Amino acid sequence: MAATGTLRRQHGFTLVELLVSVAIVGVLASMVLPMAEMTIRRQREADLRVALREIRRGIDAYKVAADSGLVDRRVLRSGYPPSLQALVQGVPNRRDPEAKPLRFLRRIPRDPMAQDPNVADADTWGLRSYASSHESPRVGEDVFDVYSRAPGAGINGKPYRQW
Repeated sequence: MAATGTLRRQHGFTLVELLVSVAIVGVLASMVLPMAEMTIRRQREADLRVALREIRRGIDAYKVAADSGLVDRRVLRSGYPPSLQALVQGVPNRRDPEAKPLRFLRRIPRDPMAQDPNVADADTWGLRSYASSHESPRVGEDVFDVYSRAPGAGINGKPYRQW
């Protein structure tokens, strides 16, 4: 016979133990989520730097080709490409007898900060012509530089459009 004062062994967790476990998991999740968001933001900003560098190198290569006479350059023109598409489509090489096109980019990279997925890759960038100033970039007859149209600033505090 069992004595009335003996303890029976219970299986499972008490409500207090479950609440403490859920609270601990919640605190850990609340610490991990901001770090994950920061990691994603850092990656997008790194992608922005790479895309800007790639486009700017293509623009500079076009300018060098125009200055060296490989690309037809009209008088009183800056020598910069007329559009971003010209960097991908190419322009006829004046020194090649077959006039094979010189291409400066394989594709136009997308601005990783662009919000609307329906906008074409080339249209995600703001364009600055040679005739406009850095403080107030405007579109013109050529493409001297590109910038991000994304609102806000980077982790470094500098607005995306000034990168």
